[in-house]
Amino acid sequence: MPASFLHGIETIEIATGPVPITVVKSAVIGLVGSAPLWAAIGAPALWQPNSVVAAGQQAVDSNGNIQQCSAAGTTGAAAPTWSAVLNTTTADGTAAWKLVTIGGTLLQTPTLVNFTSNPNIAGSAAAFGPLIQGYTIPYALAAIQAQGAGQVIVVNVFNPYLHYTAVTAQPLAMPASGPQVLNLGHMGVWNVVVKNGAGSTTYINGTDYTLDAINGIVTQKAGGAITVGEALSVSFSYADPSKVQDSDLAGSVTGTSYMGIQALRTTYGTMGFFPKILIAPGYSQDAATANALISTAQAIRAIALIDSPPATAPATAIANRGLAGNVFDTSSDRAVLCYPQEKFFDAGLMPAGVTLNSAGAPVQNAANVNAVGPYSQWVAGTIAAKDLRKGYWWSPSNTQMVGPLGSDVTLYASVLDAASDVNNLNAQGILTVFNAFGTGLRVWGNRSAAYPSSTTPNNFISVRRTMDVIEESVELSMLQFIDQPITNALISAILASVNAFIRGLIGRGALVAGSASYNPAENPPSQITAGQLVFDIDVMPPPPAERLTFNVFIDTTLLSALGNTSALTAATLNA
Repeated sequence: MPASFLHGIETIEIATGPVPITVVKSAVIGLVGSAPLWAAIGAPALWQPNSVVAAGQQAVDSNGNIQQCSAAGTTGAAAPTWSAVLNTTTADGTAAWKLVTIGGTLLQTPTLVNFTSNPNIAGSAAAFGPLIQGYTIPYALAAIQAQGAGQVIVVNVFNPYLHYTAVTAQPLAMPASGPQVLNLGHMGVWNVVVKNGAGSTTYINGTDYTLDAINGIVTQKAGGAITVGEALSVSFSYADPSKVQDSDLAGSVTGTSYMGIQALRTTYGTMGFFPKILIAPGYSQDAATANALISTAQAIRAIALIDSPPATAPATAIANRGLAGNVFDTSSDRAVLCYPQEKFFDAGLMPAGVTLNSAGAPVQNAANVNAVGPYSQWVAGTIAAKDLRKGYWWSPSNTQMVGPLGSDVTLYASVLDAASDVNNLNAQGILTVFNAFGTGLRVWGNRSAAYPSSTTPNNFISVRRTMDVIEESVELSMLQFIDQPITNALISAILASVNAFIRGLIGRGALVAGSASYNPAENPPSQITAGQLVFDIDVMPPPPAERLTFNVFIDTTLLSALGNTSALTAATLNA
């Protein structure tokens, strides 16, 4: 707007015309599960009672925050009520702690993972701990990483202060000779209290013994009060992922606190994008978790991969499509039903204790056996990798997976027989596994759980995901047009922007055809007066070539070619 008075010259810059539309990320996986954060390299230790602590030493409190010792001393016999206000102090026995980091342990905080083995890099997969049986996040990250591409937003719901098993006054004894080391029989211990056999004397961690809380090892400290071979009474709690409940995964929203799967709704505000492939392997076979995945997928335009239980027969999986209360009994085009579970080589650590070598040092025990895991984690990695290599408009079907050794049930797979198990499963909207001679294990199936209830094109997984990308990309790019004056120039700029975007998608093969238009009949003056505009977008993503049919004719007239061939041969011989 020109100045009220100007004896001179001014320039007013006005931006008009179309703007580029940025395609939202599609190859982002939202993973919710349990992780042994207490075993991650460099992670702060869990709080322990009756322990000598030095100034500057850090510990994880029961809220998942990081406390730093501000006054050296000995911790109390019971955990204090931790302050939740940054930089405030909590008294603990003769020691004191100051809250230095809120949410610093990745507990319930959506964290973007990049696949690196360096634990010092923020958000690395290593920050969620090693492969330990019973914890789902490290296994899922390994399965996803094996496919070669993609990003993962991880939400860990496991809290050892909530999900634990308590052992009270267990009678144990130091060895009669040799290294004075006591194995508690569980990894990830906290609230460790060591007393004499009568329970009348409480020994101090750091004075009478040292504690290896990760491996569950108590070692006599030179000069301490514990004697060789002494009978002891030990109480402790150990991290127990089996205590995680469906409600922990499903999560909740309380004020500004988003927990569990609900936390994935916050990632656009913190990272600039939403995950588009949601999984909770090990838990999504339960109704509460599956429903939370599907409802969240609906809210953020994603797909939710739902698992079947292990050792489910093909006929049972199909019957579950019509069983009320079963996770497969859904017609949501956001749900992808993953069946069956898959065998894999489990190199994870066994959490029920370590062994001690001759020097009394702990030796962690790897399972090193074939085990069974949820199919969804490999499917998610395969979808993300294919998105990046070929495009989100490609179906995940007929894509080879890396890692699984085979299904946990026998499936008859054939592209020629309509009665095969894999065809019967696909016909009921179930994504399965194909394995034939020389093919490797392949994701097999194009359709979501919407099929066969719905036969519209968006029951194809690739079509649904392509529409999601188009719709969200257009919506987010329109922010720059919001609140501008409604003029022909604005309408033209919006149409030019969207049509340029659509033309680009057609050129890449993401759309067969499409266009954006403005219909005056849909925009009466009363609506425009209210500041509202309506545009139409017509698009058609390419459906996958699910079925190929060849018409083969036995044409007897082609026999006439026999004589011609003989004459040609004779002519050739006489030449």
